[in-house]
Amino acid sequence: MSKRFVFYGVLIAFILIAPFILPDFKTQLATLWLMIIVAITWDMTGGQMGYNSLGNIFFYGTGMYVAAIIAIAIAFDVGEYTNAFSDTIYKFTDTQYFLGAALGVLGAGVFCALCALIIGYITFGLRGPYFAIGTLGVAIAGGELVSNWDWVGGGQGISLPVYPYDLEGGKVFFYFLFAGTGVAAFVFAKWLYSTRFGAALNAIRDDEEKAEAMGLHTMRYKLIAWSLSAFFVGIAGGISAFQLIHFEPLETAYQTINLGIFMVVCVLLGGKGTLWGPVVGAIVFHLFKEVTWNYFLGWQWVALGTLIVVTVVYFRDGIMGWLVRVRPEWFGIRVESREREATS
Repeated sequence: MSKRFVFYGVLIAFILIAPFILPDFKTQLATLWLMIIVAITWDMTGGQMGYNSLGNIFFYGTGMYVAAIIAIAIAFDVGEYTNAFSDTIYKFTDTQYFLGAALGVLGAGVFCALCALIIGYITFGLRGPYFAIGTLGVAIAGGELVSNWDWVGGGQGISLPVYPYDLEGGKVFFYFLFAGTGVAAFVFAKWLYSTRFGAALNAIRDDEEKAEAMGLHTMRYKLIAWSLSAFFVGIAGGISAFQLIHFEPLETAYQTINLGIFMVVCVLLGGKGTLWGPVVGAIVFHLFKEVTWNYFLGWQWVALGTLIVVTVVYFRDGIMGWLVRVRPEWFGIRVESREREATS
């Protein structure tokens, strides 16, 4: 039995029992999985392809709204449901809730993937910091558009029905939705990076002009990679819509200052362009954020800013890159000098 098999077996077992052995932290564990999802998906383009986006939060917010609209439209008129002056009480049956959630979350992923294809035709004409600023503009514009769109609730946001059964059961339910999506995103990324498609993404990152000269249709690869990333982010946003119950466009859905920046920091902290880097970075960052939010309230942004500065200055390759340098044998890298010392 290989060590890798044992490692993955223990990891899967922990994922399955985590909400039961840590019952007081179900919501925090679900949020951790959200961070892992957005970090993995950001790295698909930012780390593997070299296109650093600041607008992936657009797909998260759009996923929330698409999932909510689909779920509402199954049972009621969306415009009347979101009308702030309506005195009608809307009640969802259990079937309507779960059917709406399933179709809404899936629809959110598909819609966001299509949005990535359309937006990508424009933004991928930009490179470097211009691409980052361009995608940030898309995210900001998306939030402002939705906040002024009365049909979807405008600035007041949307309220969805509460999980139909007990509260604790709902926390477990959403934990496994996020965990399942996170595991699926990781497994998909692991497979994708081992294919010729993954090699093409790395070629674009290393030298896009040479990649084009070699016959790669770089625009095609960039669009597909971003749409795959947007698919998982959209699903995460759809799940969040039902978990949060009520959400607003600027403060919750299109939160460019919070989650939009956090996903980038997670990848930088863990290590860009690596499989495990986004996962490790998300775990470390989430733990650090939870501690500072609970014990250093009022100074939490200073602490997070300090973490970002330390990461950029001292850990430019992230935690994984640093570990490869100091402990290469952990990653199967043979170092001649150490081998000679062992044999002398």
